[in-house]
Amino acid sequence: MTGAVLLDVDGTLVDSNYLQVDAWLRSFRDVGIDVDAWRIHRALGMAGSQLIPRVATLSGVELRPGAADEVDEAHSRHEAESAHRMRVFDGARELVHEISARGARPVLATSASPDQLERLRDLLDVEDALYAVTSSQDVEASKPEPELVQVALRAAGVAPTEAVFLGDSVWDVMAAQRAGVPCLGVLSGGVSAQELTDAGAVEVRTDVAELLADLDASALAPVLEPRGPRG
Repeated sequence: MTGAVLLDVDGTLVDSNYLQVDAWLRSFRDVGIDVDAWRIHRALGMAGSQLIPRVATLSGVELRPGAADEVDEAHSRHEAESAHRMRVFDGARELVHEISARGARPVLATSASPDQLERLRDLLDVEDALYAVTSSQDVEASKPEPELVQVALRAAGVAPTEAVFLGDSVWDVMAAQRAGVPCLGVLSGGVSAQELTDAGAVEVRTDVAELLADLDASALAPVLEPRGPRG
């Protein structure tokens, strides 16, 4: 059986998580709110509309009216300023192309904003291999709610049993699990293997480079066509 691989981007295919932490930290401070960077990191994977109130609540901060919108606007600026520092993880482009070459449908499923998604797509440069792209603008509630995964499944035209989600956060794992899709986790986003496993990840790999090197023994193998003989 071949199916689809639903791909998170930030922290999974692109080394951007800690730049995101910095951008959010600056954004909160721009509107006079002090929060701890580690709390932001723990919320990465959520869309801004969910991340902002979560971080504020966990920091004991009551957001004044309009503050969340101000933080979100500031984040767009800081995110754009740091975009030149993002890099594609080793093996990420090759993995997307290999998934496509092996008969599966690669679908980007990210909580990124439209502007950030455009920058990520330009950086990844795998448009010729992608089957579809979904983002936060396609859903009302982002991860850990299952809607983004469900939209990605519809875009791929497959059932949950015919897909695997690849992500780096517990929110990725939870969203996939709620949608009935197994999730393979990677450590490149800064979340521990134990946390990903406890959240329900069926397998954890160091990064996409390691995954690519051992693809046929990974949790992605069931949705890929077997590799033909070399030579």
